[in-house]
This record gives sequence, structure tokens and C-alpha cells, in this order.
Amino acid sequence: MPQSSQTSPNFRFAFALITSLFFLWAFLHNINPILIPHLKKACELSDTQSALIDTAVYFGYFLIAIPAGWFMHKYDYKKGILCGLLLYAVGSALFIPAATARSYEFFLIALFIIAAGATFLETVANPYITKLGDKDTSEQRLNFAQSFNGVGAFIAPIIGGQFILSGIEHTPQELQQMSADQLNNYLSYEAGTVKVPYMIIAAVVLLVGILFIFTKLPEIKEDDADSEKKSFSMRVFRHRHVTWAVIAQFFYVGAQVCVGSFFIRFSRYTMDLPEKQAATWWGAIAMVGFMLGRFIGTFLMKYIQPAKLLALYSLISIVLLTIALFTTGSIAVYALMGVPFFMSIMFPTIFALGIKGLGEESKIASSFLVMAIVGGGILPLFMGMISDRTGSIQAAYIIPLMCFLVVFFFGWKGYKIN
Repeated sequence: MPQSSQTSPNFRFAFALITSLFFLWAFLHNINPILIPHLKKACELSDTQSALIDTAVYFGYFLIAIPAGWFMHKYDYKKGILCGLLLYAVGSALFIPAATARSYEFFLIALFIIAAGATFLETVANPYITKLGDKDTSEQRLNFAQSFNGVGAFIAPIIGGQFILSGIEHTPQELQQMSADQLNNYLSYEAGTVKVPYMIIAAVVLLVGILFIFTKLPEIKEDDADSEKKSFSMRVFRHRHVTWAVIAQFFYVGAQVCVGSFFIRFSRYTMDLPEKQAATWWGAIAMVGFMLGRFIGTFLMKYIQPAKLLALYSLISIVLLTIALFTTGSIAVYALMGVPFFMSIMFPTIFALGIKGLGEESKIASSFLVMAIVGGGILPLFMGMISDRTGSIQAAYIIPLMCFLVVFFFGWKGYKIN
């Protein structure tokens, strides 16, 4: 793409609009640490049952990623974005009847539809950003765009903590002493707090969709775009770095979700921190660190190879989780809040390294990398099981620690193109 076209006002506006999509799927993922304890309370769930929130979201990614990649391959990037935004808005609107019915199954269906929309957005936006400029700086460009994903990660738990969590926490004994009507009114009130936030989310997503309809996006033409059979098939796994990228992405996303989804429960267990305060800490400290980590990581990549930085950050995350596992009180909580800073560069760096040098095949590779996000729906279930069986949510954090070992290997050796 010519340099002059990259500096035009139309290009900059289109780039900014594409970047806004990173905020939307970040909001989906980072509102889950609020929804998990909230719906656990409102729908009277166990830890394992509440972890199905992550499962619904990430299985949406797993099942829709290939259709989304095929749709993008057959049509174009813009139509894929519009389809994703429509699904996202519909799923958000369905939260209103789900809350009225206080149906956990209905909530899971709504989350699955939102996730289907987010899958289209991620499958399109991640590779599109890497193509908008010099191939040698694709990792930096994707990390920069993903920095605004960090903004969504920072804002979501704060908004959720303020407008979804009520701060009303009853002990099991207090709930047993309530009459049937009192209990039903309390649970209905808790479920209903999601209505206004998700109504606003649906409206904002539709507005973004309208902006896309009237915006001309820069066209991307791959050198091997006419090679139909080669470009969209399982043969992409003949590239060793693609295989390892998909494996690393599975375990990274699993680790990210595990670290965040049970943070409120972890904080209550290790230092008796109230849920609203824990949500604020996660948003105002941990997710700010995540956001800053993206910007700082993008800067550091000018001087440190992305793969080496990925390996280093993985090791630091392992050390912090070890501290969180074997200490108590504020030290354990602060160690866990430090992990997001070092997680920040992992998803975009794995993604960019995984599709490097693929040309038109980057579309199918992108689909598999997005499918790998299903790790976020599987590994938290194991955390929930460990917590339910041992009575310790802290012990369950061995799961993300092990995941970062896989990410380290990818940054050490797995990324290399053969």
C-alpha cells in the first residue's frame, strides 16, 4: 500500500474505525469477571456452573471462526464486519428478556450470539490491521491497535462493577431465612441490573455499524489471492509456526480468562475483599496495567524482537502466579493484579507471528487462531472443578500457571518459520 494513501484522512478514519472494534470484543471478554459472580448470585450457581459463562463465549468463537473466515474469504472484510456487529447487537439486546425471565440458559444463549458477532470482528480485524502497512512492522501495528483493546479491558470491569454489581451480599444462612417472595424479589433485582447496560451496548454497536456502512475501507489485495485451493484449506498447518501459534493461543486465552474470571472470588478468599471493591481494583489497577502494557510493549518491540519479549513476559507471569499461589492477603492479590501487564502483548504477538509470511492463507490461519480462543471456555471449567472439590479458588490458579509454560515455548522456539 503506498505511503501517501496511508497518511490520507480517509485512511486514518478507516484505521480508527477498525481499531474501535478491538474495544468491543475486549468489553465482551472483560465483563465476564463481573457477570460470573453476578449471575452466580442471581441464578444461584456453583463455581463450575458459573464458569459456563466463559464456555458459552469461547465456544461461540470455536464454532463460528471457520464460517467467519470463509465469509471473509468469499466476500470481503467490510461485509464480515457488518455481520459481526449485527450479531453483537442482537445478543446484547437479548440480555433484557433473559434478565426478565431470570433464565441462566437464556443468558448463555445471548452470550453465545454476542460471541459469534465478536468472532466475525476478530477474524476480520486482526489480519486486516497486519496488512495495512509494512510487513516487517505487522507485530507492532497489531499491538498498537490491540492497545485500544486494553482500553475496553480497563473500562468493562469498572462499568460492570458500578452498574451491574449491586454490592448486596447475603450469606447462605441469610438467604435461607428469607421467605419465598423475599428471595424471588432479591434474585430478580440482581438479575435485572444488567438490562440498562446491555441496552446501551446494543445501541452503541448499531451506531458503529451505521458508521461502517458509510465508510470506504482501504482494499487489501493479496499476491496469491487467486489461489483458491491453496488459500483456504487445512494445508495451512504444513507451516510449523502456524500449528504452534494455534496451540499457544489456546493456552494463552485460557490463562487470560482464568486469571480474570475468578479474580473477585480469589480476592474474597485470600483477603476478604468485597466484590465491588475487587471489581474496581481489577479495572482501575490490573486492567490499566493491561492497557499500558500494550502501549509499552509496542514501544519495546522497536528494540526487542517480539518473540523474545513474549518469552520474557511469559516467565514473569509464571513467577507472579507462583507468588499468588503460595502467599495470602494483599501480597497474593497484588501479584495476581500484576499478571495482566505482562499478558498484554501475548494475544496480538502470537497472532501476528502465527500468520507471518502466509499471504492469502493468512485468512484461514486467522480463523484457526480465533478458534483457538476456545481455550478460554475450557480451562476455566477445570479451575471451577478444582475450586469446588478443594474449597480453594487459590489452588485452582495452578491452571493458568501451566498455560504460560506453553506460551513461553512458542516465544522461545515455536514461532520460527521453517
